[in-house]
Order: sequence, then structure tokens, then C-alpha cells
Amino acid sequence: MNSVDTKMGIPSKVGDYEILSKIAEGGMGTVYKGRSLRTGEFVAVKILLPSTAKNPVLLKRFEQECRAAATLEHEHVVRVLDYCGVGASPYLVMEYVDGESLGRRIEREGPLDENEAIRLIAQVCEGLHKAHKQRLIHRDVKPDNILVTRDGVAKLTDLGLVKNADDELNLTKTGRGLGTPNFMAPEQFRNAKNADVRCDIYSLGATLYMAVTGEVPFGKVGPLDCWMRKIRNELPAPREVNPKISERVDWAIRRAMSADPEQRPASCKEFVEDLTGTSLRKASPQAADQSPHSEQYSTTDLWYLVYRDEDGETHTVKGSSDGIRRALRDGLLGDSSNIRAARTKQGPFQGLHTYPEFRDLVIAPAPLKPATETHPPVPSPQSGINTRSGSHSRTPPQIQRPDPEQIELSQRRTSRQLPAVNPVPSQPKVHLNLGETTSPSSREKSSLSPIIWGAIVAFVVILAVLGVYLLFTQFQFKL
Repeated sequence: MNSVDTKMGIPSKVGDYEILSKIAEGGMGTVYKGRSLRTGEFVAVKILLPSTAKNPVLLKRFEQECRAAATLEHEHVVRVLDYCGVGASPYLVMEYVDGESLGRRIEREGPLDENEAIRLIAQVCEGLHKAHKQRLIHRDVKPDNILVTRDGVAKLTDLGLVKNADDELNLTKTGRGLGTPNFMAPEQFRNAKNADVRCDIYSLGATLYMAVTGEVPFGKVGPLDCWMRKIRNELPAPREVNPKISERVDWAIRRAMSADPEQRPASCKEFVEDLTGTSLRKASPQAADQSPHSEQYSTTDLWYLVYRDEDGETHTVKGSSDGIRRALRDGLLGDSSNIRAARTKQGPFQGLHTYPEFRDLVIAPAPLKPATETHPPVPSPQSGINTRSGSHSRTPPQIQRPDPEQIELSQRRTSRQLPAVNPVPSQPKVHLNLGETTSPSSREKSSLSPIIWGAIVAFVVILAVLGVYLLFTQFQFKL
């Protein structure tokens, strides 16, 4: 039984919950602060609008929100406590978060400190990662849907547009976009039905963009202009708006907001790795067993590389993260796509794009490729290093190598010439076959011989004509 306080304009009671005050108002309903009449605890009650309750599709979507949220139990996702889907005003009861939305905090304080913004987004990523593991896609991640408690704990809320990847119920028609334009992935504009994890990653990047710059990504434009700017990656870099932002965070945001979904991180965990430059993966049992110093493996900043130089000769070296990054920037290691790295001598060796410590040097944000384009994006001219796609790109085969030479990359920073090392026996030096066995001088002679012969013939003909002419003139003179 629901009762309404006509003076306040809000219901005074719904079910077993007393309504105290209005918190926020959305497109599907209104959220109130309430109190449980049974336990006395404060709750948040979302009451569906009467017009929405009469719409069977919207009512079904509201029920879907309740079911989806009820299956998620995570400290960084707002918990669902109760639900009533009958009557004129269906409602959803959630835990009450004593704080404010991230959007309101940005409006009040302006851009957040980079570390604080990353801390909050990382917490949201934890909750969203749990949702993705349950095959739930949020589809409306934005600052207003992130609540921050007074203790600084971020919680993701408003699962009204959530999509269950395993649910055959079609609540979203093909060709219809759902979400908030400035924070939506460009592909979500056309068809929200096919939204996947990378759509939520895009929205996370857009949310972090606003958190560290204080500005809405792509500005205050209409949906069509917003979509056009998105597919062309026409977004001012975060560092252009706020120079205090680090280069790594600037790159991580731009990569997450790539128009091409294949360029974005494949998971929330990978996005956090991009932001911090640190791997969240634990050492594999195989690597730990093979290494005689497994504890050192996880704490020492040491890498082993296998690469091929410009002459096709294979080298194996070791170095620190900073030393390898300097060598990559200086072009000492050649084509980055030919480099494999591992934490131990035994491997397994994998491409640099699989490691967050070096990913920002080999992957660049990219606009949306034309439908007819099938080849990978063009390398970024600024980096001088081949651009790689995200985690769905073709991963080079793992390479097992014998013990490498003990060579520090930092010692070669000032020299373009790499130190001589013994080539790996399993892959001898590669000789390029140019399809020509003659020397350049012989090729030049063979190409010029027709001209020389032509000149000789012409010279002989001229001499013959001149001789005939002289004989004829002498004969006339005698006569």
C-alpha cells in the first residue's frame, strides 16, 4: 500500500518503507531516501513513474535492472535489497549511499587530482569487472552513475540499461542507441543491442576524461555532431585541457576512447593496467617453477628480450623497464613488432603489447576504420614505433631461448650501434634474397652496353661517310 504526502509532493510510504526526501530524478523514475519500517536502516527507493509503469517494454527493462543488480554482490556496486513489480508504482529498494555522485563532485570541485581520479575509477573497474564476468554490460557508465561515499568509496549504480549477454529477451531494437551521448561508444549509437565489454571501457575512459579535465568529452554538441567527432577521434587530448595530467594517463584515456573498438583495452583489468603501467597478472606457475628465484621474479625490475636487428640478426638481452623504454624510444631495438619479452630467461616470451609496462609505446589510439578497410591501422608517426592493436590483435608465437648474454640496455643508450652478441643457434642470421646475384658494377655495365655499341656503330658510319666524301672531292679536283 502506497500513500502520498500532498504537501511535499512525494509519497510518504511505499510497502514497508517510509519515504523521507527526494535524492534524484531520472528518465524512468525518481530516487528517494527512505527508512525500513522493519529494521530502521536508511535505504534508497527508486519508484517508477506512472507513465513508465504503463509501458510494458520500460516496465520489463525495470524488472531486468532489478534482476541484474540482485545477482551482483560487490563492494563497489550498489546492492539491491528489495523489489515490488505490482501496483501502480513499482519500486526498487537499494542500499543508501551516504555521499554524492562523481558528477556532482566534479561540478563542485572542478578537475580531480589525477591519483584520486584513478583511485575512484579503479574501484569502479573492480565492480564492473565482476559484472562483465557475469556477462552483464552496463551500457550507461558516466559520472552521475558513480556514487562516492563520505569515506571515499566509489560504487556503481543505475543498471537501468544493463544488458545480459545470455538473455534472449530483446528489449533493445536493432538500430536504437541507449545511453548518454557524450559517454557512449560510437558503435552504441547505432545498435545498443550489440554493446559489449569495450563499450563500457569507452564509457570508463570518457568518465575519467571528465574527472581529470573537468570538461564533458566532445563538448556540448548535439548527438549527431557528437557521434561524428567520436568516429574521427576528434577529441582534445586530456593534457591539452589540463597540462598536469601525466603522459601515461593521457594515453590510457585516449586509447580507451578509440573509435575503433579493437584498439581499446579488452577488459577493465587491462584498462587499470594502462593507467598504472603495472601488470595485475600474477606470475604463472610454470614461470615460477622454472625460475630459481621465484620471489625475485615478482619483485625485481628485470626483463629479458629477444629481438632482431635491421640486419636480420637475432639478439637476446636483459634490462630494466626504464632502460628498455629508453631503447624503444631511441629506436635501438628496431621494429617493435619483432621484439619478444619475458620476466625470466626461460620465458614464455610474448609481444610487447601484452605488457602494460611497454604497451603505451606500441599501441596508439585510432579512429574508426572504413568498412572496406581490412588492414591494421597505420603506425603513429610520433612514436616511430609500429602501432599494434589491442589484446585481440595477433599475438606473436611464444619463443623459447637459451640463456641470454648479460647485457644492460642502459649502457647502449647513447649509441645507435648495438653490442655484438652471439646469434641464437635456433635462428641463424637471416640473409635477404634480393633475386640478383651480379654486383652493382656488372649490372651497370650490362645496362649500358647497348648504348656503347650504338655509339660505336654510329661513329663507324660517320667515318665511312666522311671517307667517301673525301675520296669524291679528291677525284673532282684531279679532273
